[in-house]
Amino acid sequence: MKNITLSADASLILAARQRAAAERTTLNAQFRRWLADYAGRTHQADAAMATIRLLRGDIATGGRHFTRDEMNER
Repeated sequence: MKNITLSADASLILAARQRAAAERTTLNAQFRRWLADYAGRTHQADAAMATIRLLRGDIATGGRHFTRDEMNER
């Protein structure tokens, strides 16, 4: 595991450490979780777009465009 150095306002760091302690974790653990989530968003977005492209090929609307209300009907 590599180390990195970040800069932030001292009061922000203190508040983040207090919140992490209240959640029975550490600021370091929370940052690692955030970093993994942040790095994975591109992969998640790419996977979602691939699914949308796949579904577009299977769904035929006959060229009809639906309104927002129509698309959200249940």
